[in-house]
Formats: sequence, C-alpha cells, structure tokens
Amino acid sequence: MNSNRPVNLDLSKFSFPLPAITSIIHRITGLALFVGVAFVLWAFEMSLSGEEGFNVIKDIMQGFLAKLILWGIISALLYHLVAGIKHLLMDAGIGETLEGGKLGAKITLVVSIVLILLTGVWIW
Repeated sequence: MNSNRPVNLDLSKFSFPLPAITSIIHRITGLALFVGVAFVLWAFEMSLSGEEGFNVIKDIMQGFLAKLILWGIISALLYHLVAGIKHLLMDAGIGETLEGGKLGAKITLVVSIVLILLTGVWIW
C-alpha cells in the first residue's frame, strides 16, 4: 500500500479547467432549480387561488427580495439550459476535443451571462 497518499484533499489547491468548472456549475444550477421550484409552485398556486391570492403574489413580487429570488431562479434556469444544450451537442459528437470543450465552455459562459443580464434588466 502506498503510504504517500494524501489524507485530506484540499480542493482549494486544485486548478480545475474551464470545462470542468462549467460542468460543476451546471450541476449546482440543477440543484438550485430543484430547490427554487418550491417558490415558483407556491407562487403559482397562490396566484391561481383567486383574485385575492393573485393580488398577494403581485404585491410580494414588487419587493426587492422577491425579485432577487426570481432573478436567481431564472438565472439558474438559463445557465442550466445553455450548459445542457452544450452537453447535448457534445453527446452528438460536436466539441468533444480538448479545444472544442474549451470553446464550448467559453461560449456557455458568455451566452449565459448575456441572458442573465438581460433577464435582470427585464425584472428590474
């Protein structure tokens, strides 16, 4: 047995390549969407319960915190969508090389950031 194996790995000392970072963020946004769907379903249920419920949700959505939560959920959805399309293209054999993976990761980040910023402008 090799006794030189590390006992505790310090992940902050590792340098991940950009495709790995975008893939990790894709997984994190998937988890955020899973959690955020509770807020969205609650808001839909309240808004469809009647005129009073709709007005309650309308008033809540005028607040800064609600807009921030909504923007976070939509941002996670947009990033997850763009990264998912990149993964689908890679499954089809497009961008499987090292250079293609790096380019796909850069495109994923740029397109996602632009869409997230546009969404922020739309919400506020």
